[in-house]
Amino acid sequence: MKNDRLYSLDLFRGITMFLLVIEGSHLYSALLDYGPQEGIIHGLILQFHHHPWNGLRFWDLIQPFFMFIVGVAMAFSLKKRWERGQTWMQSFKHILIRCLVLLLFGVLLHCGYRGKLVWELWNVLCQLSFTILVAFLILKFPFRVQLLISFGLLLLTEILFRYTGIEGFDKPFVKGENFGSWMDMVLMGKLSGGGWLAINAIPTSAHTIWGVLAGKILQSQRSAMDKFWRLLIPGVVFLAVGYSMDWTGLTPIIKRICTSSFVIASGGWCLVGLALCYWISDIKGYQKWGLIFVVVGMNPIFIYMFANTVGSQWFNGFMEIFTGGFLSWLGSSEGTVKIANALLVFGMEWYLCYWLYRKKLFIKI
Repeated sequence: MKNDRLYSLDLFRGITMFLLVIEGSHLYSALLDYGPQEGIIHGLILQFHHHPWNGLRFWDLIQPFFMFIVGVAMAFSLKKRWERGQTWMQSFKHILIRCLVLLLFGVLLHCGYRGKLVWELWNVLCQLSFTILVAFLILKFPFRVQLLISFGLLLLTEILFRYTGIEGFDKPFVKGENFGSWMDMVLMGKLSGGGWLAINAIPTSAHTIWGVLAGKILQSQRSAMDKFWRLLIPGVVFLAVGYSMDWTGLTPIIKRICTSSFVIASGGWCLVGLALCYWISDIKGYQKWGLIFVVVGMNPIFIYMFANTVGSQWFNGFMEIFTGGFLSWLGSSEGTVKIANALLVFGMEWYLCYWLYRKKLFIKI
């Protein structure tokens, strides 16, 4: 480790935020609309868009990565706070305020998306405001107890979806006709167009809890390779279990309603991803190449909010005035303009992150 920081955590978080900022630039959408409509390239582009229902694409893993990384970071930040003498109650107040701010940010993002005041809880920040609180409340429990609670949340979700039997909402894995959709009607009086659910926060809490447990493994006095295997092996087991639940028809992998098979399979990818980052950067010491990602991950909530408000809702269109005007003189197609503009916007947002990093300005909640 360098400067007492876990570089692999910065790297994993940075890669995740790097990809999210690209999404905010609309590059993935532009490539899907104007890129090849069939073949290997088209299949690769689809991996950066959510699966429509039963299945798992790469982009379906970004939210679990986000939730998981927050858990890992919690383990380290709270350990430092308690070593400095902060009490559990002081930490609880800090966490509670942070969760309320994240909930507010999540709701504000939905208002921005809709262009009016709305009460919607599907945003990842709204979900995170719940998962952080759950993970914190059980953080001092023994390792195995936390693990059991995480699986208990998955079991609770299975029971609610399969056995509540609410008329019109009694089909556990059908979009708009499941228990989670009923809860959305109760909480918000509406359903999301894509089948997303507010109560996904319950099962995805397991991602944040597993992140905390992974952080505790990395904090331990075990050897570096022992830590690596303690992350990698459970990750592979989770992958086998999660995909098997889908392949056997027990529980389909559906990211949009956060089925238990999805949570377990994506949790496996979280563990494998962190293990590989740890092996590459903290064990082998290959770190310089990761700076392009790390700078984006040092201000994660700020750049996520920026990319999805100022960036997505204003900056993208403003910059297209210039990219579109210049490239139109060269006879470029609409698709070329959209892709070039997205790359330009992403480059400028990346430089903003780099500038904050160089100035050691880290905006925290």
